[in-house]
Parts: sequence; structure tokens; C-alpha cells
Amino acid sequence: MTEPKNKAMLFIFITLLIDCTGIGIIIPIMPTLIQSLSGASMSKAASIGGWLTISYAIMQFFFSPILGGLSDKYGRRPILLISLFGLGVDFLFLALAPSIFWLFIGRIFAGICGASFTTASAYIADVSTPEKRAQNFGMIGAAFGLGFIIGPILGSGVDYFLGVRAPFIAAAILSLINFLYGYFVLPESLKKENRRAFDWKRANAFGSLKHLKRYPAILGLIFSMTLIYIAGHAAQSTWTFYTEEKFHWTKLWVGISISFVGVSVAIVQGGLIKSTMKWFGQKGSVYIGLCFYIIGFILFAFASQGWMMFAFMIPYAFGGIAGPSMQSIATGQVPPNEQGELQGAITSLMSLTSIIGPLLMTELFSYFTDEKAPVYFPGAPFLMGAILTAFSVTIAIISLRKYQPVSAS
Repeated sequence: MTEPKNKAMLFIFITLLIDCTGIGIIIPIMPTLIQSLSGASMSKAASIGGWLTISYAIMQFFFSPILGGLSDKYGRRPILLISLFGLGVDFLFLALAPSIFWLFIGRIFAGICGASFTTASAYIADVSTPEKRAQNFGMIGAAFGLGFIIGPILGSGVDYFLGVRAPFIAAAILSLINFLYGYFVLPESLKKENRRAFDWKRANAFGSLKHLKRYPAILGLIFSMTLIYIAGHAAQSTWTFYTEEKFHWTKLWVGISISFVGVSVAIVQGGLIKSTMKWFGQKGSVYIGLCFYIIGFILFAFASQGWMMFAFMIPYAFGGIAGPSMQSIATGQVPPNEQGELQGAITSLMSLTSIIGPLLMTELFSYFTDEKAPVYFPGAPFLMGAILTAFSVTIAIISLRKYQPVSAS
């Protein structure tokens, strides 16, 4: 039994790695593409970038619970394949877009189809034993980290030699290769006896959460996670704009910095999760990880030289020990035939935060870097991230008082 499960984890890891590499390829290039299509300033391009993210997130908010519910009925594999194909089509839209309007069309289509992390999380819950669940969820972070090592450097290099559109074509090719890989190699993880009927009343974020009220430890934890996801957009939505504005980094240096983040995340979530779980336990890992996030955000906000951003990535990356532990606690509270629903609800709320987060963070950045700003402070989004994470810690402490580990059934 152990060997098939290990092979399944390897399959899902490689799938997510290729997925994340494709996303990482385009991050350093997106501001340049937006500026080339719109003729906007960096400040305005940041705002447009935020709205592109929001358009994707709105579609995710409505469709992730549907896809999560469908994965509980039909299995994880077909839903994951749909997601991977949709991402490849999105990258082609970005590569060929003649105007900003077509960038939005591509992002909307990707949001409708996008459920790779939702389904991958449910997949991991399907094949993981309770004692290895947090460690296996750490593999998502490790795939994310490695993808963001390879992707930004590859994207910056392709842009340098072949132009701003080429990285999007490279990302599309990777995503479609990923689709083919999944089609021929990825096995199904959800047994037929663990499937459930699809219910439209539960196929939305609020319906899913209402149903999950039966598991009291989960709701507070999900609220805590929601604040973390909003806070995370301080880095996700403004990193390129922030470093180019404050430190005058080139796309190459942005790519290198994101790759360094990837190295740090891969080390922490791929190599240290098992140890931190032994040292601190699940709840302790949540609290300590969130405190590291707060430290990292504050340091980023007040960095005065470019090299400091690399140094400050280390405590920020250690914050990554919180996520797998939170996922492990949440998935350990629900039965196998509701894992897709749980992950769909979480992804839907993540999407909601991806509406709020980019808008909040990019507009904060735009406001405090505008010529008319009362104070020039490009680090404002990171300071907001620290404040939100502080609230998240408080909520996690309160909600996890109700948590009781459940035995495997």
C-alpha cells in the first residue's frame, strides 16, 4: 500500500511543479507586458495588474466549489486535467493578446477552469495517512518553491533573448505538457465507495461553509487562513512593482529574487516540515509560522537596500511551516467524500481574498508611490500584511482551543 501512495505523491508533485514553473515564468514579465499594451506608468500598471488578478479570482470564487464538488463525485483526475488544460489556454491568450481586453479574457477563462491546487490538495488528503498529512501538504509548498526557482529565471532569460511574449508561449507549452503528463500518468485517488452525489446547494463557498459548520475547529481556522491569504498579496501582487520602484531592479533581478524565495520555500516546506512537526506539533507550527510571517512583512516594508530583500526572505520563508499544519488539521476533521468540498470551499475563499488582496495591496502601493501621496512609502502593503497576520494569529489561537485530533477511520 505504501509504494502506490508514494508513487501517487510523486505524480502529484511533478504535476504541481510543472504548473508552478509555468506561473513563475510570467511573473517578472507581466508588468512589462501591461505597460507595452497600455502605455501606462508603473503605478498605473500595478493597478491594472491588480484588476487582472481580481478577474481571475472572481471566476475562481464561483467555480472552485463546483469543481471541488464534481471531484467528490467523478474523482480528482478529470477535474485536474480540465484545470491544467485551461491554464495552458490562458497562457496562449496572454502570449497573443493584442490589447489589455484580451488579457482579461484569458484570465477569466483560466479562473473558470482553474482548480489545480484545489484538486491536488484533495488528492493529497485522499492518499495521506494522518501522521504524514502535514508533511505531504508541505510538498505543495516545495513544488511551489521549486517552480519559482526555475520559472522566473527561465522567464527572464527567454524574455532577454526572445522578447516579452516568448515567456508566455513557454509557459503555455509547459502547461500543455503537464496536461499530457497527467492524462497518461496520473492515477485516480478517490475510490468509488468514497464518492458522493453532487449537490448544487453545497456547490458554492457559503453552502460549503454552512455544511462544514459540523466541524467547529475548521471554521475559525479557515477565517484565520483567509486573513493570511489577503496578507500574502502584499508580496504576491506587489513584489515586482515594489522592487522595481524602490530598488530599480531589472526583470533579471526580479526573477532571481523570486527564485530565491522559491529556494527558501522549497527548503522549509520540502525539508523541514517533518522536523518542525516533531518539535512544535501541529498547533505550535501554526503559531510559530504566523509569527515568522509578521517578522518578514515588517522587514520587507522597511528595507532600505536591495540586498536586504534577500536576507529578509529567510524569516518570511519560515512562515511556511504554518500552512501545511493548518491544512492537515482541517483535512483531518472531514471524511474522504467531503475532501473535495472542503478544498473547494478553501479555494473559493482564497479566490475571494484574491479579489480583496490585490485590490487592497496594489492600490496601497499605487497611492503611496503617486506624486500626490502625502508620504512616499512603497512598503505600505507589507505593513498591512503584518497587521492582518497579527489578527490571524489571534483567531488561530482561539479556534484551535476547540481542536481535538481525530483518529483515522
